[in-house]
Amino acid sequence: MSFWAVSRGLTPQGKVAPMLNPNQRQFLEDELRYREKLKMLAGGNAIDDVYVRKPDTVDDPLELDKHDSFYKTTKSLLVLFQIMGVMPIHRNPPVRNMPRTGYSWRSKQVMWAVFIYSCQTTIVVLVLRERVKKFITSPDKRFDEAIYNVIFISLLFTNFLLPVASWRHGPQVAIFKNMWTNYQYKFFKTTGSPIVFPNLYPLTYALCVFSWLLSIAINLSQYFLQPDFRLWYTFAYYPIIAMLNCFCSLWYINCNAFGTASHALSDALQATIKGEKPAQKLTEYRHLWVDLSHMMQQLGRAYSNMYGMYCLVIFFTSIIATYGSISEIIDHGATYKEVGLFVIVFYCMCLLYIICNEAHYASHKVGMEFQTKLLNINLTAVDTATQKEVDMLLVAINKNPPIMNLDGYANINRELITTNISFMATYLVVLLQFKITEQRRSQTV
Repeated sequence: MSFWAVSRGLTPQGKVAPMLNPNQRQFLEDELRYREKLKMLAGGNAIDDVYVRKPDTVDDPLELDKHDSFYKTTKSLLVLFQIMGVMPIHRNPPVRNMPRTGYSWRSKQVMWAVFIYSCQTTIVVLVLRERVKKFITSPDKRFDEAIYNVIFISLLFTNFLLPVASWRHGPQVAIFKNMWTNYQYKFFKTTGSPIVFPNLYPLTYALCVFSWLLSIAINLSQYFLQPDFRLWYTFAYYPIIAMLNCFCSLWYINCNAFGTASHALSDALQATIKGEKPAQKLTEYRHLWVDLSHMMQQLGRAYSNMYGMYCLVIFFTSIIATYGSISEIIDHGATYKEVGLFVIVFYCMCLLYIICNEAHYASHKVGMEFQTKLLNINLTAVDTATQKEVDMLLVAINKNPPIMNLDGYANINRELITTNISFMATYLVVLLQFKITEQRRSQTV
């Protein structure tokens, strides 16, 4: 009885009211509304002023497609991933009780991905054999050439991780795509207006083209800056570098979309607050916000292995390239080959900055900015039910922080940039100390 007495202010004097966690409070509010509804139904009264959470229903797939603007505007990147064999998900036919996006190991998209991967792996194996052979049989070459071999050999190994890191998480990616599809239609049914993603269609196309152009430019620059880098080697690295660029574009587009959806939800909420009896809609807005937060978490869960590998490649490549360039400058002075190493470092750090910075902005827009707009609401001008719903929404934001997390491995935010730079500086200092000590010993001898 004390559970219900707390909400009614009926706690006897001298007794401490029990503290309710957010789940208990949410359950309590829904239970009380449901009881009020039953009382009004028994008395034959109207129940327009009592809101009860709507049960989940099976939506019409044609209506889902009609309002799935995110899929339409970002379809070019999805098709590019299918052509490259990176993520062979597919669009299901519009049938009830079937998710709009699916993944099957027997689909034609997976068969095409296996074919493309086999062709690409053949080229990678040939280049890898040449690289390893030169690395073993040429021990007297300069140190920077050994660094180049280590870097480009490590990049080739990312190709062999593709089935484990990407294809294995295909069902999770399909869940993430379906969450976007269902969210947009739910948003439309709740607010009466769709989510508009301005300029996302041309931006996605531009990023698809730019990803491949940048891959070609980076590989050709290495071809001209390295005498032992043959032209046919570039055909093994084109799809690998393009894949890294496309994953960075995918992250940027989704983070941008999260911010757009949060802004649309906050605008709809502020417009609802100004109307009459907004408490009926605020509960649905709370569910929309929680769904948006869960989508952000699902993004990291679906691509956890790929972006985890992504961060490891960036970290390893940046340390090796930086150390190799500084070491060669100390030994032989600056040359064009060191410029190639600095190009690799700059490229890797730019990718890391874009991923971490966009994740920070998405978390800030969905979390802090949305919460700030709620706190700016004048609660004295609304009724008690609305005040309770605003309070429950604030509790939901605190208990479901919109964090971009790689399935528990790491949080993607600006802190990850400083952490990587600090680790890189530590390793570089240690490696350079060994380098300087070795030079002093050689001089004394």
